[in-house]
Amino acid sequence: MYLVAIINWYSRFVVGWALDQCLETTFVLQAVEEALTRARPEIMNSDQGSQFTSSEYINLLQSAGIKISMDGKGRAIDNIFTERLWRSLKYEEVYLNEYSSPREARIGIARYLEFYNYRRIHQSLEYKTPAEVYYYANDKAKCISIL
Repeated sequence: MYLVAIINWYSRFVVGWALDQCLETTFVLQAVEEALTRARPEIMNSDQGSQFTSSEYINLLQSAGIKISMDGKGRAIDNIFTERLWRSLKYEEVYLNEYSSPREARIGIARYLEFYNYRRIHQSLEYKTPAEVYYYANDKAKCISIL
């Protein structure tokens, strides 16, 4: 299974995500479209995978007036907030559950991301949840990252 998540860097709020059995561009586009219903960033950052360099992805962002930023090759640290999300998701959900189907994985991950956004406090956010910061803080952040 492949997971893509779109996260607001300032608040760590996951604004969109998709899970698929194939590593194709379609599920990435679905996640971006979902995210764009909630947020319209000035800049979208991603790695350099083929899904993010595809003409469909680039056209979607450009048509929305969003600037495109991509990490340097071998620079996972450029997307540290998303990498931290992956670590939390793996250790707090995926590794603790033995999913027997893609449907179970989708349900478990959806449940975790709901928890992550609305109930899991973050020390770096002054012990607030990403939702508290995303919805109630000043709109300081205009950069969303995906990986």
